[in-house]
Amino acid sequence: MNKDNASKIWKLIQETGDFLKDKLPNHPNHPKGRNPYAHVALEVKNYFGITYKDIPDQKYNKVIKYLQKLKQNPS
Repeated sequence: MNKDNASKIWKLIQETGDFLKDKLPNHPNHPKGRNPYAHVALEVKNYFGITYKDIPDQKYNKVIKYLQKLKQNPS
């Protein structure tokens, strides 16, 4: 992904993390609470199989839609 798109995606990841703060369900592996920013970045990596910076520019809109989906369905 080019630098401009990667920067925009990173900002959206941060906004999604802000939105999910205190909304993620409790998990026994995270007794002090879950980090929503790490959660979002990991979910993107798991879904696309690569880090957000390595996702092709052609999938930019798909990443945006996936981040919107994460807001609606935190896990």
